[in-house]
Amino acid sequence: MNFFDTHAHIGLIYDDPIEQLRVIQQAKQAGVTRIISINNSLMDFQKVYATLKSVSGIYHAVGVAPSEVTNPGPDWINTIEKSLSLPNVVAVGETGLDYYKQFGDKRSQIELFITQLEIAQKYNKPVIIHNRDAGKDIYDVLTERLPSAGAIFHCYSEDAAYAKKCLDMNVWFSFAGNLTYRNARNLHETVLNIPVDRILIETESPFMIPAEFREKKRTKPNMLPSTARFLAEMLDMDLEELSVQLWKNSCKAFGLPEAV
Repeated sequence: MNFFDTHAHIGLIYDDPIEQLRVIQQAKQAGVTRIISINNSLMDFQKVYATLKSVSGIYHAVGVAPSEVTNPGPDWINTIEKSLSLPNVVAVGETGLDYYKQFGDKRSQIELFITQLEIAQKYNKPVIIHNRDAGKDIYDVLTERLPSAGAIFHCYSEDAAYAKKCLDMNVWFSFAGNLTYRNARNLHETVLNIPVDRILIETESPFMIPAEFREKKRTKPNMLPSTARFLAEMLDMDLEELSVQLWKNSCKAFGLPEAV
């Protein structure tokens, strides 16, 4: 079985390039043969990309997260656009809105988000969306500005009703290790009420440790099969059948060939 981790902050698991490569090797041994490497800032993207750009199975997203709204970096728009021409850079993100920690102000966050949606549209790339306590504004923006290549709601946190409302749009719903928590009823209800061909999974490494690994200090991509097993049980599907479906979904979401 092959698994696709659609969202991992490899640079936050370890800063050391040798340790990062070891993490990827451990993931491949666990059947996680593709990973989307995520960074919140352009400085971090450039650092991690330099280490991992030639590693097979590793793809990259480039963007500015809402946490960086007050300091996106000099000439940040041009930096994102140039980075999208680099090998294996397949998406814009993560970007979105975060009203929980109140980074900057709402207007500035929305402007940062919209600009990156426009870049994604210009370069025909999907966008990876961060949403924390900002579901209504994100939905309102996407109804007018969703890129043609679609969007991924990473570490999905809304309820089933919100997901159903979004099904008419070209979006995907990615679930992390918190899906395995007993009290995550909104997520459980969501996966049971959306088509399986719109579901992705991720580790959100080093965060969102699956229940099976709760004694660990950080999540790593090799833990992804734990979330897949939990999801298979919820959907009453054979794990291998589900893994094939998730692989197809992930490749389609990021415009990648299915062949390894």
